[in-house]
Amino acid sequence: MDFTPLISDTHLEHLKEKSYHSFQVILKHSPRCVISNVSLNRLKNATVKADADFYLLNVLTERNLSNTIAEEFHVHHESPQILLIKNGECIYTESHNAITMEDIIEAQQQ
Repeated sequence: MDFTPLISDTHLEHLKEKSYHSFQVILKHSPRCVISNVSLNRLKNATVKADADFYLLNVLTERNLSNTIAEEFHVHHESPQILLIKNGECIYTESHNAITMEDIIEAQQQ
C-alpha cells in the first residue's frame, strides 16, 4: 500500500475536499518511534485494505501541520495516530498499538 506524503496546508485542504467523495486516512507518524513504525508497517502489510486514500504525516518535519490537523479535526495530538476523514470531519481516531486496518474498515461501515 502506498501513502501520499501530507506536507502542506494545501494538501490538507485537498484531502478535506476529497473526503466528500471518498474516505481519507491520515497517519500521523514519527519515524523515530518504534511504535509508530510498527503501526505503519501493520497498515502497509494488511491483507485487506480499507477503501480510502492514505496520507502519511511526518510529525517531526511537519509539526505545524500536525498541530493544524489536531485543531481542525478536534482531536488531541498523538503519534502514531490514525484519523479517518469523511465529509470534512474526523469520524474515527485511534493511536499507538490500537491502530489496525480492521478497525479502520469497521469505522467506515458505521
